Amino acid sequence: MQKKENCKYIFIVGGVMSSVGKGVIAASIGRILRSRGCSVANIKADMYVNLDAGTIRPAEHGEVFVGEDGVEADQDLGNYERFTGQTSTRENYITTGQIYAEVIKRERNLEYGGEDVEVYPDIPKEIIRRIESCQKKHKSEVTIIEYGGTVGEYQLLPFLEAARMMKSKNPKDIFIVLVSYLLVPALLGEQKSKPTQRAINDLHSMGLNPDFVVCRSERPATPDIKRTISNVCSLPIDRIISAPDVYSIYDVPVNLEKENLGATLLKVMSLPSHQKDLKEWTGLANKIKKIDKEVKIGIVGKYFNFKSCKDTYISVIESINHAAWTQNYKPNIIWLDSEKYEKDESLLDELNKLDGIIVPGGFGKRGTEGMILTADYARRKKIPYFGLCLGMQIMTIAYARNVAGLKDANSVEIDPKTPYPVIATMEDQIEKIKNKNYGGTMRLGAWPAVLQDGTIAEKAYGMKKISERHRHRYEVNPKYIEQLEKKGLIFSGTSPDRLLMEIAELSKKDHLFYLGTQFHPEFKSRPLAPHPLFTAFVKACLNKKNKND
Repeated sequence: MQKKENCKYIFIVGGVMSSVGKGVIAASIGRILRSRGCSVANIKADMYVNLDAGTIRPAEHGEVFVGEDGVEADQDLGNYERFTGQTSTRENYITTGQIYAEVIKRERNLEYGGEDVEVYPDIPKEIIRRIESCQKKHKSEVTIIEYGGTVGEYQLLPFLEAARMMKSKNPKDIFIVLVSYLLVPALLGEQKSKPTQRAINDLHSMGLNPDFVVCRSERPATPDIKRTISNVCSLPIDRIISAPDVYSIYDVPVNLEKENLGATLLKVMSLPSHQKDLKEWTGLANKIKKIDKEVKIGIVGKYFNFKSCKDTYISVIESINHAAWTQNYKPNIIWLDSEKYEKDESLLDELNKLDGIIVPGGFGKRGTEGMILTADYARRKKIPYFGLCLGMQIMTIAYARNVAGLKDANSVEIDPKTPYPVIATMEDQIEKIKNKNYGGTMRLGAWPAVLQDGTIAEKAYGMKKISERHRHRYEVNPKYIEQLEKKGLIFSGTSPDRLLMEIAELSKKDHLFYLGTQFHPEFKSRPLAPHPLFTAFVKACLNKKNKND
């Protein structure tokens, strides 16, 4: 492990407005540093009083990303993993709720020795303890901490104070990167730096000065803007980094390196500068731009009416991208609201125009009948179908109703009085649901599974034993497994004790690709290492497409 005095900490903070890409910048800096030989850990600090992201609606806050140990976290952890290859655990995610809960617990345990406990300094000290705990676990040379929100927000103050306290103690080891948006008023048509200057002043008021300013904008930051910002925060102009909009997020590390960020950052941190190795990554980023063939994939869900679908299903979208790109295709994703099929089944015929269908994860009753109709239509019309978590449960219900003859079969989550509960509550979840103990109590994180020889799943993975991440309360009811198997549904992946059904599929002779997973494979896909099931699905989609063409 690195000696503590050699550990460096980079705080990523936002200015002007949210949703400008701090998470991608944090992930990209991690990728750049790793490409130059540094060991890296990323942390996301959310200002919410929630203990984790698990109880927040995806339509409001984006996808809930699940780490290896079951932490339910912000979607930015997904980008950290995809960009750097690190494995996220609880140490990589901090919320205001966690900080206060821990301080109050320690106070109740008399761990403060009878002293009064105060917001300052005890809350910032707990934030620091968690940051240093993550560094120790990952043995990282550089730890990158992304703060949610923007400078000037009330709830961010204790977190900025934690950074200030760390910097006052070890000024040579703590660095601040401000990611700020350059506005371009339509009537003027030129970039304005005043809002970014205001954000820098807000940082100054907290006793902090940015060591780098990353300028987000539609177009590259102009030399004049760079000089102005350089003067305001007394920084050399090479530390004012332009980060314009790009073709894909995978261009970001490449563009930052064009600004010489990696070498400058290492020099400022007094770390040895190794030759950068972004060859594979740059090759992928360049390849993506040149792909002109499309594969049309429909995502049938219900979280389409609020925030961007891209946030709600970001890991699913990226997994489709990774798999399609390896086949030299780019995905054309069609968003389909399942509720419309419940109102008019004739609309299902539009699914024939797709090369494949995905039904992703979700909770609750709304829209599920439309998903069941979708799954049955895909089976009958031989359209490649990939069900993720809820999507596997949906295809099991559809198969039970329409092939196994179990009329009105359902999940007890959707219909507690169903005569054929083919999807039932997991045994360890019954009391939790009864007592409304919802937060952080599902089956979460990585669990092992064993695959059946000769199945689509086993051939895709190329191995018999796998480990995948879960997030669910319901499962295939063991009472119906034999009945469903007799009618042709294959449970090709199970828990080692065969009590839990992890993958369901139809044989290759019956369908190009009709498969569902109780786990979430999308959490483990990487741009340079696509998930094998997504790759198998995309290949099936292309088989259908080429036959139709």
